[in-house]
Amino acid sequence: MHKLQPETALPQPPLYVGSEVFRRAAFGANHPLKIVRHSAVLDLVRILGWLRDDDFRTPQPATVAQLTKFHDSRYVEALQYADSTGKVDPEIRERYHIGTLENPLFEGLFERAATTVAGSIMSARLALEGHVVFHPSGGTHHGRRDRASGFCYFNDPVFAMRTFLEEGCGRVLYVDLDAHHGDGVEEAFVDESRAMTVSIHEKDRWPYSGAADDRRNGGARNFPVPRNFNDAELHYLVEHAVLPIADRFRPDALVLCCGADSLGGDPLSAMGLSNVALWDTVDRLLEFDLPTVVLGGGGYNPWTVCRYWAGMWGRLTGQEMPATLPPAAVEMLTLMECDLIDDEDVDPAWLTTLVDTPHDGPVRAEIESLAAQLVKD
Repeated sequence: MHKLQPETALPQPPLYVGSEVFRRAAFGANHPLKIVRHSAVLDLVRILGWLRDDDFRTPQPATVAQLTKFHDSRYVEALQYADSTGKVDPEIRERYHIGTLENPLFEGLFERAATTVAGSIMSARLALEGHVVFHPSGGTHHGRRDRASGFCYFNDPVFAMRTFLEEGCGRVLYVDLDAHHGDGVEEAFVDESRAMTVSIHEKDRWPYSGAADDRRNGGARNFPVPRNFNDAELHYLVEHAVLPIADRFRPDALVLCCGADSLGGDPLSAMGLSNVALWDTVDRLLEFDLPTVVLGGGGYNPWTVCRYWAGMWGRLTGQEMPATLPPAAVEMLTLMECDLIDDEDVDPAWLTTLVDTPHDGPVRAEIESLAAQLVKD
């Protein structure tokens, strides 16, 4: 197991990695990610008085040399050129999947994507100094080595994991709680015995990969779960499968992808978890007491995203969760918009509270069977 150096062995405060780059409009007018996310999370934790200036870090965009340690140089060059010119030739669009409805061009695209990668590199290095690091702008887990995919242009979780390995960690565990299978991360480490990927995702949901019997040379464990996946079922999988798998793998560092689309109310998934269940899951993984990076991910309901990730920072820093939000927070949430959610479907609790009502329910036999299948060697 990785041991902190003596001078950093004492517990260090959690750190928040972010950038004003993410305050700029992105993805265009008709994209699920045009909603306000990262800037709203940052604003909410500041309204709540939970973020000290000393605990905030801002990365500079990753350089081309850094990006090409994983990504194909021709792809990086094509993306940079498309961003600078604002256009994509049909051949480039077909080859690299950029300039599409899924992965559109927009002003500042390359800087935004490169800053996300730099944030994950920075986060891993800070984690090795003894901090739990929260990087909600990270979690672009679908990006491939040589193309964009699933709204992701680069794959920042890969860079966090590679940084841990390059800095001397013997093994790195990646746990993905996003509603969509973490396919890009899994593919990146298919031949790397020092990395294991664990993904809990909705069954029969894009990208339609991550079957339970897909173990990618033994380095992957996939948990495709049914619709209306509830809090009790997540707890069951974590306790009966994820934690035993992690304990057996004996990682030296953790990278967690905490996509908010696994929450109830997300328009692009149907898992239905509460933010409390997801915070509790992260707490359980933090009990391994390892260098840990906590990333964001997907999430297309701006209200549930903002409350989940702000509350995540609150959990990491030991804050008392308020029963109701202060007026400034309510005003901010009330002004949010989302084309994918009708006004009458906006839960009033999303505007006034931080903590979800638990989504309790029975543990279905399918979940018990999945845990039993995946916990086996």
